[in-house]
Parts: sequence; structure tokens; C-alpha cells
Amino acid sequence: MLKNRFIAFYLIIRVIILAFWQVYALPFFNKIFHYSIYNFKNFKKLKWYLKPASLIYTIILSIAIYVTAVEINFLWLFGSMPGTNMVFNPDLNVASEIYSADGKLIGKYFKEHREPVTYHEINQETINALIVTEDVRFFKHYGIDFKGIAGAAYSTIQGDKRGGSTLTQQLVKNLFKTRRKKSSGILGYIPGVRTLIAKSKEWITAVKIELFYTKQEILTMYLNTVEFGHNTYGIKVAALNYFGVLPAQLTYPQAAMLIGMLKAPSYYSPLKHPQRCIERRNIVLAQLLKYNKITRQEYEEYSKAPLGVNYNEYNYNDGIAPYFRTAVAKQLEKWQQESGYNIYTDGLIIHTTLNAAMQENAERAVAVKMKELQERFKIHWAGSKPWLINATKQNPHGILTEIIKKSQRYKNLKKKYVKDENAIMQEMNKPVNMKIFTWSGIKEKEMSPIDSIKHYLEFLHCGLITLDPYNGHVLAYVGGINYEYFKYDHASIAENQPGSTFKPFVYTTAIEKGYGPCDRLLDAPVSIKYTENGEIKTWSPHNADWVTTGKPMTLRHAMGRSVNTVTARLTEKVGWTEVAKTARKMGIKSPLKEVPSIGLGSNDVKLIEMVAAYAVYLNNGKYIEPVFVTKITDRQGNVIAEFKPSGKQVLSEETAWLMTYMLRGGIEEPGGTSQALWEYKFVHGNEVGGKTGTSSNYADGWYIGITKDFVTGVWVGADDNRIRFRTSETGEGARTALPVYGKYMDLNYSDKRLMLTKGKLPKARVKITKPLNCPTLLPKTDTLPATNNIPENNTNNESIEL
Repeated sequence: MLKNRFIAFYLIIRVIILAFWQVYALPFFNKIFHYSIYNFKNFKKLKWYLKPASLIYTIILSIAIYVTAVEINFLWLFGSMPGTNMVFNPDLNVASEIYSADGKLIGKYFKEHREPVTYHEINQETINALIVTEDVRFFKHYGIDFKGIAGAAYSTIQGDKRGGSTLTQQLVKNLFKTRRKKSSGILGYIPGVRTLIAKSKEWITAVKIELFYTKQEILTMYLNTVEFGHNTYGIKVAALNYFGVLPAQLTYPQAAMLIGMLKAPSYYSPLKHPQRCIERRNIVLAQLLKYNKITRQEYEEYSKAPLGVNYNEYNYNDGIAPYFRTAVAKQLEKWQQESGYNIYTDGLIIHTTLNAAMQENAERAVAVKMKELQERFKIHWAGSKPWLINATKQNPHGILTEIIKKSQRYKNLKKKYVKDENAIMQEMNKPVNMKIFTWSGIKEKEMSPIDSIKHYLEFLHCGLITLDPYNGHVLAYVGGINYEYFKYDHASIAENQPGSTFKPFVYTTAIEKGYGPCDRLLDAPVSIKYTENGEIKTWSPHNADWVTTGKPMTLRHAMGRSVNTVTARLTEKVGWTEVAKTARKMGIKSPLKEVPSIGLGSNDVKLIEMVAAYAVYLNNGKYIEPVFVTKITDRQGNVIAEFKPSGKQVLSEETAWLMTYMLRGGIEEPGGTSQALWEYKFVHGNEVGGKTGTSSNYADGWYIGITKDFVTGVWVGADDNRIRFRTSETGEGARTALPVYGKYMDLNYSDKRLMLTKGKLPKARVKITKPLNCPTLLPKTDTLPATNNIPENNTNNESIEL
């Protein structure tokens, strides 16, 4: 029935259109053509003095038909044409700005670095230089300068090519990219026709712009659009990059240089070709003199002046939080797809959760402590190289060869030389000049690509995240030691074994199932049988010091001292599958292998997941997804999008509070693994909890700490986990990640901008039904050794920390 109605409606509309064509349109077009040369029979009958009028009429009609055909892209012959909406809302690629929560500009996103200005922000010197150089009759024409076109044609005949485009036409070309192939249509493939069509579109659109905008608005759009070379777009960015001033502060020589560059930004670059740039600037100054904008004396003075360029291009790596800015862009990918906005082109204002002061403290702490740690790592490997750790007679280079073949330079050479491995390695061993990162600063050095790979292999890296546990805001974010040289993000991209920082999920599961901090389990050698992929296995973990007390131990003391045997027994009692469920509902999204060693951190996880999970304890059992952005506005302050924290209750409030009490055990229990924090000032008079972690073979060091205000996680290790410390005295989390945390917290608490206060962790909001206050006394009996032969390296997939 519906289909029949649609057909009937279609037929009615078609009849109406045909009737309109026959009654009105056809007679109208017949009249038009009747007086033109297109109707050649009538033209021949005309008296001789009427024929010129018919020819003129025909020319005007032909132009009208051609313009209409171009405008509507008749039969797809002419390609796309800027529509009225595009003219009213020109698509400028404008940089978006990113702000911290305290209002500090921390960076920009852009494809073309451009910051638009208003007409009143542009001084007369710049406008005069532009007009006399590019379009001296700008205020007299309406988009097309016929006198200029005639002059350009005459000059071309004389052998002196010069353009006849007005500023408005140049604006059209810059705004709408009319010279692109995809804009030229079918006829654009004919030599010469493509240029004619492009010019036609520029003329037509220029007239539209002149109708819709004032001359001042056109000048402003032009100066906001043009390129000044070196990824510099628009007069504001050009003035700042080349001279360090705002557009309103440009002098005549400076304005003349910038306007002169517009002819060919690369050819007249003051950085690459300063002499050419001076000559071009002086041509502009001569034009200013010619049209009485400057005096002869000023011209003589300005033309002899040096360029005075102090180039300072905005670099994405500059400023604080480059890893955070990259993470924000990744966070906004889905929003961009759904909203249609583009953070690289739409000039948005992005308000983030970052605390600029805390971020500065985090970056400083990482720099100071990682520099110290790198020195220790160098001493630790003195006389050898960490990539030779697995070297054999058959493979004397250890893991180096494998890493070389993964490098981008090797892959590029492989495409060039294909199977000629000798040629590839010759290139890889050829010294070249390069800038390299060192903790003493960036250095220029001649070295081969292979030596460069060796140089960077030895570096230890760091990730640090601070969250506000009550709203999920990311307050500080460090993804590595130097963004320019190490792009890989260790805060929210990298996955590493968390070691004993995963143990709290075992204790959380136990408390949810009825255990309490004062319940006791035996600290003695343990073996657990389990089935994995149909195979029966036995897991026998050891404590970090390979020693057991042989006595019952409270759960709080066991977690505070990070006792592996007690954690393993508890995991067996509550079930490793249940531990995995607890971790997942608390925010661990990385894949978890459900095996007995799960509680000792045998799975790879992300730092941001771990920090968000620990925040659940402070937030009364509620998990909140980490928040990077609070809102996005346009440049007028209109809110485009807001981002609210989303979370859910995943633990009982009693369990959450008891886990904060358990985490305090790392500092309060005898032998607690967090007691190295006592050397830092922020701990004294403050209630602090935390957990250290060290993965198998000391490849990863972790520390996650809590105070009443926020939770912070730190990871330390190498990009390749085979590059590592080899002993607990050097590689455990308490000696790598914990010092970074301690330094960072000291900086925060001494920073007057933050006004942090010390105090106790949040009080319980519900009645605590489990017994507390079960102080641990150090055992006076002899300890029971787990084994008489303690290997140098523990290869039994387990956490090995103190």
C-alpha cells in the first residue's frame, strides 16, 4: 500500500514539473535564444546595425550559461564548487588549545599551526605592506580586477610573467583549494582547461565573498589563512614565531619581510635563504615608498636593517605533559567520530583535569631520580652490557641482533636491499651525525645506527600517574623520561608485570569473603597443584629473602611485608579465579591468566589500571573510570561537550576501608616494604599507605601509594624487560619506583601552590565488623630456610621483592 502511494506521489510531481517546463520555462528559454546568435537563422535576418548588439547579447548569455554550469557542476564536468554555506562558514584549519584544570595553556593540537586574529589586532603597517604588494586596487574592485588582469596579460606578452589575482581570489584559492585535482571535474583532464575552470571558480567565489563580507573582514581572513613557511600559518603565529611579538607590534621592516615571504615561503625563507629574504623584503619596502606609506628616509633606514629574526617555532615536545597531551588525543578519538569535530582543525578549547603544579613536580621528580637510577644501572653493568645477558657462543650478541631487526631503519634498508644482509649491516654500521638524548643534555655526535640502538637500549624508563580517587581526575601524568626521544607511553599504553602490587586484590577478595586483617595464615613453604590447559602443574613460590618464619602471620603483617607464602595460601583458599574477578571489577582490563601465581603479579597490566583500582579503596568501594577532559568549548566559550565521571560500586564500604588499613601496613608493620618512605618529609605527620612491587628477575619496579587526597602509581623498568637489574639490592621496587614516589610527594607537599595538608586517611562511614589492632611482634625464634641454595636469579614466574 505504502509503495503504491509513493509511486502515485512521484507521478504527480513529475507531471507538475513537466507542465511547468512546457508552460513557463520552455517559452522563456526560447525568447532568450531567439535574440542570440545561437538562433543563426534569425541572426542572418537581422539588420546589420542590430547584429553587434546580438553578438554582445550572445557573449553575455554565454558567460551566464558557463557560470551557471560551473556553479552547479553540470554533468560533473567542472568539479566541486564552494557552496554558499562554505563561503559563509569557511573551513580554516585552526589549532585547538589544551588547558590544565588550573587554567594554564599546556599545548596545542594542529595540522596547520594557526591562531586567528580580529581586524583590530592587525596594525596598519601590515595592512599597508600587504595592499601595496599584492593588490593595490583592493579597495576599488569587487573581487575581480579587470585592469590588473589586462596588465598581467600585457606583461606576459612582454615576457614578464606576473599574476593578476586579487587578494580576494588568493583568499579563495587558500580557503577552498580550488587547484586540487579532485576539484576540476571531467574537463579538468584537458590541458589548459583545468586552469581555466579553477580561475573561473576563483572569480565566481571572489565575487560572492565581496558581496557577503566587508573589505576589513576579507583582509582579516586572508591574513589568518596564508602560509609563512615552516608550518606557520596566519599572521599571529608568524609574528610570534619569527619575531616573538603580536601582530599589532610588527614594525614596517618586520611586516615587509612577512608579506614578502607570501610569494614563495620556502624560497624566501629567512632561515634557509636570508639574503633572498632581505632582497624580497626591500622590494616590499620599495612598494611602500612608491605609494607614500613610508618616507625616503625610512626606506633607507629599513632597507639596510638586518632581518632581526629570532625564530622560535612551537614544538609539540615543548612544555609540560607531552605524554598526557597524546593520551588526551587518544581519549577523544571516539568523541570526534561521534560529534564530527576535529581537534586538529576546529580551534577547540580543551579543558583537562591535569594539575599543572603537580605535573611539574612529577616531571621534576622523574628527572632527578631517574638520572640517579641510570647512574646506578651503569655501575651495576660496569664491564658488560645488559643486552648480552643471554649471549651464547652461537649468539654472541645476545638480544641485540633481534632488536636491530625490529628497528625502523633496518626495516627501511630491508626494503631497499631486500636479501642483501651485508649491505644492510654496512649501512647500519656507517657513522652519521645525530642528536642523542643523555641525562647531561642533548648532544650532537657521530655514531652508527647500531651504536645509537645500543645507546638507547641501556636507558631505564618511568611511568607515573596521580588520580583524584573521588572523581577520577588525572592530576599528573608522566609516560616516559623524554617525549622527543622516547614516544612510548609507560603510563597507559605499556603493559608490565606488576609484581606484588597485585597482592591487594588477593586480600580484597579474602575480606569480601569474610576474612579480616587479624586473621592468620602460616608462613611456611607451600606447593599448589593446579591444572592449566589440561596439564597438571605444581607451583612452589618462595619469599623474597628465601626465608620463612614457620609461624602464623596476620594478613595485615603478611601484606605489609609482602610475604609470598601467605599470599599464595590465601589465593588457594579464596580461589585464583575469584581474585581475577575482583581485579576485573576494580578496573583491570588487561587479560588475566587465572593461575595460582596471579596474586604475585604474573600477568601484564597497565599502570593506569592499577592506580584506578587502588583509588577504589579511598573512594569507599566505588570504581571511577579515569577522566582526562572535563569539557570542550569553542573560542567564544560556548560548551560543546562535557565529560562527567562514570563509576559503580564494586566493593562494600567496609572492605574498601579495611584495605586502606591494610595498605598502611607497608609503613606501620615491622619489616614493611614501604618503610623506606620514612626518609621523606611528607610521611611525617601524615597517614600514608602503599605497596611495592617487583616482577620476575627485577625487570619491573612498582610503587603505588595513597594519601587522603590522591593515589599515585610509579613504574620503573626498561623498554625491553630483558634489560634489567640482576639483584634485589638494586632492582626491587622499593629501590627504583619508591624513591621516585617519595621525591614527588615531597615536592607536592612543599609546593605552596597546592596548599596540601597532612592528615589521616578517610574515616570509615560504616561500622567495621572485623577485628583490628592486632599488633605484630617480631619473632624471636630462628627462621626456617626454604632452601640452602638460593640462585642468583629467580626464574620461577613470581614476585621477588622486599
